[in-house]
Amino acid sequence: MPLFQIMNTELFIARRLFSSKDQDQKMSRRIVRLAVAGISLGMMVMILAVAIVTGFQREIEDKVNGFAAHLQVVNYDSNFSYQTEFINSRQPFLDDLKAMPEVRHVQQFITKPGMIRTEEAIQGMVLKGIAADFDWTFFEKNKVAGQEIPLDSLRTNQVWISEQVSNLLKLTLGDSFRMYFLNENERTPRIRQFEVGGIYRTGLEEFDQMFMLIDIRHLQSLNSWEEDQISGYEVFVNDLNAVDEIEYEVRDLILANLVDDESLLRVINIKRKFPHIFDWLNLLDMNVWIILLLMVLVAGFNMVSGLLVIILERTQMIGVLKSLGAANVNVRKVFLYLSVFLIGQGLLWGNLLGLALGLAQHYFEIIHLDPTSYYVDTVPVNISILHLVLLNVGALVVTTFMLLGPSYFVSRISPEKTIRFE
Repeated sequence: MPLFQIMNTELFIARRLFSSKDQDQKMSRRIVRLAVAGISLGMMVMILAVAIVTGFQREIEDKVNGFAAHLQVVNYDSNFSYQTEFINSRQPFLDDLKAMPEVRHVQQFITKPGMIRTEEAIQGMVLKGIAADFDWTFFEKNKVAGQEIPLDSLRTNQVWISEQVSNLLKLTLGDSFRMYFLNENERTPRIRQFEVGGIYRTGLEEFDQMFMLIDIRHLQSLNSWEEDQISGYEVFVNDLNAVDEIEYEVRDLILANLVDDESLLRVINIKRKFPHIFDWLNLLDMNVWIILLLMVLVAGFNMVSGLLVIILERTQMIGVLKSLGAANVNVRKVFLYLSVFLIGQGLLWGNLLGLALGLAQHYFEIIHLDPTSYYVDTVPVNISILHLVLLNVGALVVTTFMLLGPSYFVSRISPEKTIRFE
């Protein structure tokens, strides 16, 4: 029985070649090192591309959802403006909605446009009325100064404004200002005085310059609404990718609990409310796929050239192996195993470099961005173990597959000619 069928001789030879320090193969070693360096660079770029794009998407989605929630249950007659029609806060489906496993939190809200006027400037704003069930997690994360608005006691005049509005109107913590509101069928604006109780900064300029948090009871009074009348409910889900399916479930739940003489309700999906933002984020996925494809192809072609050089410089060894009874497929396996070792070495260094740069950006925020253009202050990074595994396995499989064709070159080498030539 041939030796190659008794043990995995191909793997043994490939290991010896991989660890060899043969000085006679200086040219091939340099070219192979360049190929390995190309694989390392490609893997580093792929890791950073995926980490930055997914981090960027997650950061923007979290900020948009922090302002407007994943789903909103509102009056069917309300349009997409911030002057809304009321619904009753005592809805029969509310307990079942909160009990849904896909739903993380449900809170009531009211929105109303108004205008801030100070001695030096005027600024239009959208007031978002919040109640005791409001989840402060997002705004606490983005807080610059101040404390949560006390919503479980008497009506308070404290409000939260963004740092951008604070700088524009020169308002600091504890300052008072007036706001003007105009209701339908009223010629005289209503005036209220508020106090800055908190300042936040999200970097999402489109929202920072617009939204102000306020006690919901102020807006009920300004709209001449009762205590149980609100603009609607905000629904936060556990998985944004499943928000479309959850939207249909919430709709079915609402339809199953219709009440006569009550307002018809509808569900607004955050993706349809702000399509320009989510369409832009989806375009980034295409950019990532293009980068991954180019990097894998470059790494594969680098290894193809490296493999061909190795085969050319190992013609004597190939001739000896064939004279000992090794079939072409056995010799091909030797060089394919060697290529896998070299690819693995390149992937290892690429992972180390990619993770090092990604973690450095994540913890030290080295690279900064203009929030007016990118919605974030620094380049966000999201490092996922699943992404790393998929990138490494995909790169290894694709580059190894690209080497199958060049490995057939060993079948063109004749043992008689190579041995006689040497």
